[in-house]
Amino acid sequence: MTEEEEAKTRQERRARKLHKKREQIRTHGKNLAKVYMDAILKRLKRRQTKEE
Repeated sequence: MTEEEEAKTRQERRARKLHKKREQIRTHGKNLAKVYMDAILKRLKRRQTKEE
């Protein structure tokens, strides 16, 4: 294996690793947004029952 081939595979591994990391961040962001939305809706429901 020459140095150029080794560097290419290392670069490919790095690209795959970064891709995985970005996917995890994206899914985490969706879950976090859902948590915030649930909390807001819960507060609104509580407020509506007190007003009625």
